[in-house]
Amino acid sequence: MRVLILTQERYRIKPREGVLISLFDGDQFSIIDPEGGQVCEVLAFDNHGKDALKSINLKGELLSKFAQELLFSSSQDEATGLFLRQNNIDLNQCRSAKILGENLSFRNTGSKKEIFVNKSIVCILFSPAFPMEISEQNPGTEILINIDRNKNYLENEKFNLPPPFFEVKFEQTIQPGSAISYEVKSGDYIQIIDVAGKQCSDFLAFDHIALNKREELGIDLAATRTFMGLAYPVPGLYSKFYDKEFQPLFEIIRDTVGKHDSFVTACSAKYYEDQGYPGHKNCSDNFNSELQKYSIKSRPGWPAINFFYNTSYDKNAAQFVDEPWSRPGDYILLRAMKDLVCASSSCPDDIDPANGWNPTDIHIRVYSPQKTISKGIAYRMMPDSIPQLTHETAFHPRTSLLTKSYTDYRNFWLPTCFTGFGPIEEYYACRENAALIDLSALRKFEILGPDAETLLQKTLTRNIRKMSVGQVVYTAMCHETGGMLDDGTLFRLGMNGFRWICGSDYSGVWLREQTQKMGLQVSIKSSISEIHNIAVQGPKSREILKEIIWTKADQPTVQELKWFRFTIGRIGDDHGVPLIISRTGYSGELGYEIWCHPQHALKIWDAVWEQGNPRGMVPLGFSALDMLRIESGLIFAGYDFDDQIDPFEAGIGFTVALDKEDDFIGKEALIKRKKFPQKILVGLELEGNEAAVHGDCVHLGRNQIGIITSATRSPILRKNIALCRIAVEFSDVGTLVEVGKLDGHQKRIKAKIVKFPFYDPEKIRPRS
Repeated sequence: MRVLILTQERYRIKPREGVLISLFDGDQFSIIDPEGGQVCEVLAFDNHGKDALKSINLKGELLSKFAQELLFSSSQDEATGLFLRQNNIDLNQCRSAKILGENLSFRNTGSKKEIFVNKSIVCILFSPAFPMEISEQNPGTEILINIDRNKNYLENEKFNLPPPFFEVKFEQTIQPGSAISYEVKSGDYIQIIDVAGKQCSDFLAFDHIALNKREELGIDLAATRTFMGLAYPVPGLYSKFYDKEFQPLFEIIRDTVGKHDSFVTACSAKYYEDQGYPGHKNCSDNFNSELQKYSIKSRPGWPAINFFYNTSYDKNAAQFVDEPWSRPGDYILLRAMKDLVCASSSCPDDIDPANGWNPTDIHIRVYSPQKTISKGIAYRMMPDSIPQLTHETAFHPRTSLLTKSYTDYRNFWLPTCFTGFGPIEEYYACRENAALIDLSALRKFEILGPDAETLLQKTLTRNIRKMSVGQVVYTAMCHETGGMLDDGTLFRLGMNGFRWICGSDYSGVWLREQTQKMGLQVSIKSSISEIHNIAVQGPKSREILKEIIWTKADQPTVQELKWFRFTIGRIGDDHGVPLIISRTGYSGELGYEIWCHPQHALKIWDAVWEQGNPRGMVPLGFSALDMLRIESGLIFAGYDFDDQIDPFEAGIGFTVALDKEDDFIGKEALIKRKKFPQKILVGLELEGNEAAVHGDCVHLGRNQIGIITSATRSPILRKNIALCRIAVEFSDVGTLVEVGKLDGHQKRIKAKIVKFPFYDPEKIRPRS
C-alpha cells in the first residue's frame, strides 16, 4: 500500500501472513521489525523463476516450517499462488533467508535491514509465527517494508496503482481535467483510485434500464440522506445510494479515506467564471459531453458524489474547502445494485486547495462479481501509518448468524444489536440472567522483561508493585499534563510478565517510547492477532461458566475466582482448548471475560452458548452495552475522557495512587489538579422522557457550567440519566441544573445532580 508520496511504497506483513512484491533495478527497500524479536523470511526469484537471493546479498537456507505450511497450503493469497504456478516454481527446491529477529535483547525495537536491488526480481516476504498459547507472552508481530522506487519506473502509470483484487473487467486512467462514461452490470465492483493523492473525482450513476425507457433515474440527495441518516453513506449497514424512486443504485464496500463531500455540484463553468477564470475546464461540461450518447440532458452543473473532496460546513453553516485527505493509492470501492451507466471525472480545479493545487490522475477499475470483497473502512493509528481495513473478529462466524447490524469499532466489525432480541431485551437479559458479548477489538500488549514492573510503575497511575500474580487492576495512563492517554486493565502473569488490555493502539507505541527513554530492558509486543475475547455478564454468569471451564489444581476454579482476578483453564477438561478467564467486565453485573486464541474462538463460543442459552443468556451488542455501562458509571474514551481530561475529571480518581513512593508520568500535574480541581464528573437525572446526548450543554441560569459526556434512557430505573462533567462549584448532589437543547437556551430539560453509579452504587452485584 503506497503512502504519502509516489516514489515510496509501504507494506505491513501481519503475523503468519506474507506479501509478494515486484522489485526493479535501482530500487531500494528496508525491512523493519517495529516491535522487536520478529524474524522476516525472504524468498527471491528472477524473471525465470530461479532463486535470486544472492543478487540481494542474502544467504539461502531451508524453508522454515511456517513458510512450507503457508506456501503449500490452499490458503496462500491469489497473487502468490498465481506467480508460483506461472513460473513453475518447485517449492521443494526453494530456499529462504531469515533476517532480523535477533535474540530478545530488549534493545532491538525498530531494527532494520537495508537492501539494494540491482536486477528485476520478485520477493515473497513472511512474518513467520505459530499460534501463541493464551498463557504465553511470545506473540508474532508485524514486519514493515519500505520501498524507495527507481523513478525511471514511475513513467508506467500502472506501476503507480495498488494491485487489483482479481481479474479486471475494465480499467481506464482519467487524465486531469477530463471525464469518462462507462457501463457496469448489477453486482460489478467499481474501484475509483486516487493515483497520486489529494485528487478529487466526481461520480454519477444512472439506472441503465430506465435510460433505455428515456427516464433519468440518477443518484438522489434527499432519498439517500433520508434513508441512510448520514451526510454520505459508508461501508457497513448504511452504505447505499438511492434514486428518486427510492431504489438503491449502488453501495460503498470499501473506503480507505473516510473524508469526502457528497451532493455538492461538480465544478461548473459558472464556478470558474465567478472566480475570474472564464473558459476553464470543468467537470460538469465534461460530463455533459460524455453523457450525450445516452441521450441524457445536459446541465450547467451536475449534482455529484464528490469523492476525495475535503469540503464541509462549520458551526456557522459556512462552507469551507481544504486539501483532500487522500494519499497515493487510496480508493473507494463500490458495488452496483443495478445495471448502471456511470461517469467519473478527474477534477481540473487548480484555483483553490480542492486538488492540492495540482490536478492529477484518477484511475477506474471494474470487476465482475466473481468473488466477494469484504467491507471495510481504513484505520490509521497515526497519520503516517499504513491503513488497515476493518477486520472481522474470530467470533464473527457465530455473531453474523444472529445479526447484520454491525458498527466499525476501532477497526473491527462488532454487533450493535441482534435480530430477534434488540437492545432492551439484551439489556434485561444481562441484568436478570446473562449476556454474551464480543469485545475482541480491545487492544492487547505483552509487556515482558526484567524491567517490566519498573516501566509500568512509571507509566500507570496505580501502584503496580502491589500487584500479585493472578491479579487484574484497572488503571489510567497519563501524559505529563495529567491528561489521559488511555485507560485499561493490567494482568500480572508473572513477576516480570504483564498483559495490558486497553482501547488504543498508541498505548503500545507510547510504552515503547518510554522504554527507550529510560533505557529499560522490556519488550512490548501487540498480541491482538493472538488474543480475542468475549464477556459473559449477568447474575447467572458464574452458574453457566462453572459447568464448562476446567482448571488445574493450582489454579482457582470459576467458583473460587475473586473480583479482579484471573485463572488459566480449558473448556471441558485438561484436553480442551486453552483460555484465560478473568472476573472483570463492563456491565456493572457479576461477570467474566474469556480470553483465547482466535483459532479456538468458535469452540469457546459454542460451549458457552450451549450452557447459557437454556438459562436465558442472549447475545448482546454495543447499544445495550452502552446502557449498562452508563448506569454503572463506567467511562468511555472519546466521550467521557480524552487527553485533555485527567482521571479525577473523568470520575476515576480512585485509580491514581498519589501516595506511591515512585514517581510516575503526570504525577506532579495530577497533584496540582487534585488540589485545585476545576471540573468533576457527576450523574444527572433528567425530568420527563426527553433524552440528553453527548455534547449537550448544562446550564445554571444563563451560565453554562458543564457538558454531557454520555447519556441514555435507563430501562430498569425508568429515567433518562447522563454523565456530566461540571464545574466543581455546582457539583453537590441535589443541585438543580438544566440541559440545554437547540442553541442551549430556547429549550431546556430540568435535571438534578445525583449520586452515581446510578445502578448498584456500592458495586455489590459484581462483587457477589
